Amino acid sequence: MKSITIQGSELSFQDRGEGPVLLFGHSYLWDAAMWAPQIEALSRHYRCIVPDLWGHGASGPLPADTRNLKGIAKDMLALMDALEVERFSVVGLSVGGMWATELVQLAPARVESLVLMDTFVGLEPEVTHSKYFAMLAAIEQARQVPAPLLEQIVPLFFATDVTERHPELAQGFRDRLASLPESRIDDTVRLGRIIFGRRDQVEELAKLALPVLIMVGQEDRARTALESYLMLDEITGAEMVEIPQAGHISTLENPEFVNRHLLAFLERVYG
Repeated sequence: MKSITIQGSELSFQDRGEGPVLLFGHSYLWDAAMWAPQIEALSRHYRCIVPDLWGHGASGPLPADTRNLKGIAKDMLALMDALEVERFSVVGLSVGGMWATELVQLAPARVESLVLMDTFVGLEPEVTHSKYFAMLAAIEQARQVPAPLLEQIVPLFFATDVTERHPELAQGFRDRLASLPESRIDDTVRLGRIIFGRRDQVEELAKLALPVLIMVGQEDRARTALESYLMLDEITGAEMVEIPQAGHISTLENPEFVNRHLLAFLERVYG
């Protein structure tokens, strides 16, 4: 892992491979390691820049002036500027796709293609908005992720049969949440409120003028396939792929399928 100081905080990232540059954005409550199977495959052909989101992995706290997804996108552009990377593609899952869409709007001439995985850039539906904000308030008050919330949160990230097919994924995620350091609680809560209180970008999707691939786990309960189809309807020429035997963390639940479609899409982009 490498790191760079942006707005007074250390942003940690991986930088692997050579070739056209890909910038990755991981899910909330995870870190760059959720891209491990993709980096292993894609770094043979591409230069992969894989940051840990603020307050996640080895990255430092969320900078005081980063108050929304557009601010996170600006921080990621600052990373690419520091690495002297002018043009690149973005592969974003969940919140990674949300800030990636903001980044394309900030620097459309610099982004060559966009992959939106298990994400939705519209407003958070009212029911889940209320549910998630209540969860965040409970975490903030308890200064940890309470056991009853673990039982609600963990299943949101995986297919229903994950305990049979990938028991280590669900258990590992549960253990990490259960042991989340108190020093990370404020950033976790603040980022959650940024994510679930995000602005509506759906109308902006029609303005995208670059190759776009949308991928979603067929069993994603956090960001449903319906939401992906709503985005697909707005983006001229976008491609859509449903990922079988996968929920929200499709990169780890069905990595071979994901890798195959990412490589095929990027081959069409870069030739």
